[in-house]
Amino acid sequence: MILGIDTSLGTAVAVTDADGAVLAEAASADPLGHAELIGSLLQTVLTDAAHGPVGQTAAPQPVALTAVAAGMGPGPFTGLRVGIAAARTFALGRGIPVLPVASHDAAALAVLLADPFADVPRFAVVTDARRREFAYSVYDGVDDDGLPIRSVGPALAKRDELDDVLAELGAARRDVTAIPAAMVALVAARAQAAGRTAELDEPLYLRAPDVTPPAGPKKVGS
Repeated sequence: MILGIDTSLGTAVAVTDADGAVLAEAASADPLGHAELIGSLLQTVLTDAAHGPVGQTAAPQPVALTAVAAGMGPGPFTGLRVGIAAARTFALGRGIPVLPVASHDAAALAVLLADPFADVPRFAVVTDARRREFAYSVYDGVDDDGLPIRSVGPALAKRDELDDVLAELGAARRDVTAIPAAMVALVAARAQAAGRTAELDEPLYLRAPDVTPPAGPKKVGS
């Protein structure tokens, strides 16, 4: 079983099995309360997952997690760090690996699985990057491992320029307001099953943090 965590937009956590069946999930759309919410959401999904897949009421069993899937953005610096830190801390405590996942890939997989028999044309996952900007990634279906094919991005575009950018790329716009943690876990599970190593070493921050370290005291006489 895999624990999925994402804080690139709101705060979302889920537990799935290796095939993607959702055992439990919980989320909050609050874009600012990641640190206050992550602990209680984790406790909720771990408690619920003990009863088996969603819709079942089996006697509780220990939740044997094998990995933690961490949404790596794109997202704001502070919010994204909360989810990644929680994933790494939880994994360290359990002695299991962290599997990094681009958050837009999880959103794209949700789009593609909404109708698995449909031939979904090229599309762009678009998320609000604030400051009059959007983050976007362009996708061209799924590959042989069942993973979204990201052909462009993640990248930033100004609000009044995004539609022109996507038109040039021939991508239909898909605005996303939440990243499903279950899809974060499923992307990780499929990549792991295919023996594919993580392509993300660092978080995909939308921009550098606003707060910078002080320069230090000036020298006397300067």
